[in-house]
Amino acid sequence: MIHLTREIRFNLVPGGGQRPLTNSWGGWPSAAAISPSLVMRCQLSGELEPDSGYLCNIKLIDDAIRERVVRYCCDQNPMMTAEQIVRFAMQQIADVFPLNCQVEQLQLCVTPTLEYSIHRKDDPMIQLTQQFEFSASHRLHNPSLTDEENQRVFGKCNNPHGHGHNYLLMVTVEGDPAEHACLIPLEEFEIAVKRDVIDRLDHKNLNVEVEAFRDCNPSVENIAMVIWKMLEPSIPDLGEGKARLARVRVYETPKTWADYFGPSVG
Repeated sequence: MIHLTREIRFNLVPGGGQRPLTNSWGGWPSAAAISPSLVMRCQLSGELEPDSGYLCNIKLIDDAIRERVVRYCCDQNPMMTAEQIVRFAMQQIADVFPLNCQVEQLQLCVTPTLEYSIHRKDDPMIQLTQQFEFSASHRLHNPSLTDEENQRVFGKCNNPHGHGHNYLLMVTVEGDPAEHACLIPLEEFEIAVKRDVIDRLDHKNLNVEVEAFRDCNPSVENIAMVIWKMLEPSIPDLGEGKARLARVRVYETPKTWADYFGPSVG
């Protein structure tokens, strides 16, 4: 099994579907007016074709999304919500590819920090992921270990005076919204994350100022788990209560991050 992902850029320009393809790198239709500039990523999964070595010719992906999705959104319904676009796109392209592959996921990037995604055609769930950031200091230290053992386990991160990070937080919620409804009111969602997480962690010494880390080493793994606990109770109360928390991802550095999907069931 292998995955192939193709990115298609487009500008949601009313009537743009009738314009010639000029710059697929910058996006078609071209941004000839002030308009949303979007990115759709199509991920296929399956087995390679023995003759070509392809999972799928990327031109088939481009043509399917441009002809069946982008042209319709521009010319017929430029006021579609992001949730409607990803659901419509999955309905339109799920069965157009060769038998050796299938659409695994469609992802619509609305801004550089906000994305909506839908998985296989038989899964009605839509996911929304938004990025946030906070800065904090911490010290990795286990009081049950000796100073020498702490130094061996945590190295520079055991500095008695602590050290800091600019953390990137990605919060994903998911649900099955009604046909013409949004998954979750974005502003309410962002207010909840700011209130429950960012305001409690930003520019704080995690070991000293955050109760959850008094007896919990603030590793990036534990930070992801604590953020889940801070935020999870608020999500079902937002909007029509259709969404639930699906994932918390915390980047400690661009090379190190942790994902938490909630406590295991069973």
